[in-house]
Amino acid sequence: MKTDEIKIEIQNLTMAYDSYVVMRDINAEVKRGSVFVIMGNSGSGKSTLLRHLIGLQRPAQGDVLYDGRSFWGGDDDARRAQLRKCGVLFQSSALWSSMTLAENVALPLQEYTDWSATDVKDIVRLKLALVGLSGFEDYYPAELSGGMRKRAGLARAMALDPEILFFDEPSAGLDPITGRNLDQLILELRDSLGATVVVVTHELASIFMIAEDGIFLDADTKTIGARGNPKELLQNTTDAKLRTFLTRGENQSSL
Repeated sequence: MKTDEIKIEIQNLTMAYDSYVVMRDINAEVKRGSVFVIMGNSGSGKSTLLRHLIGLQRPAQGDVLYDGRSFWGGDDDARRAQLRKCGVLFQSSALWSSMTLAENVALPLQEYTDWSATDVKDIVRLKLALVGLSGFEDYYPAELSGGMRKRAGLARAMALDPEILFFDEPSAGLDPITGRNLDQLILELRDSLGATVVVVTHELASIFMIAEDGIFLDADTKTIGARGNPKELLQNTTDAKLRTFLTRGENQSSL
């Protein structure tokens, strides 16, 4: 991959909690404008890797580069500047329950811009419309279904027009139809925004629908077990653990 095509580069990353090593020697490149999945079984370190990518946990060793610039080697101001170019949808959506959807989506705009209240209101309406929640501005999270809360969280993640969108198990807890609709929305937003998308997931339907590239974290070896397009990995792998993960009894004949 050419250097100018790489949006994110993970270099020799070791993740640990004190002396306990979660994963070691993680190396991966995320192509600009692609949908990249971090996959693996529960406890393999997927969400921990996400925490290292978004500045919530410092690596025991190694680094993450954004557009060729060191993330962990820079100072706090440089990291904050990079994170303002990122949007994150957490597994629980992480909406403030005491705030309406409009107030939740407005938070990053009020925090990081000097736009007028009128401009913020217009942008909030636009972002909610993009995720199919036009007219729900004054609703509270508790008044919405799980899928609607996920979409509201996505609207907030997009508030600052990020270059990179991170998703932590976006389909978790959703029924298959709602999950598929959310996956389709992710692809549509990637195309319209031109953003790079990184998704942590173990959901097969999502993996095969949206992923262009990815890595499989192997909890036994504590490193990357495979990398590439999941459909191609399934067709070509001789690794029993990876094949079990990518099938899990599901019918893959249509892939």
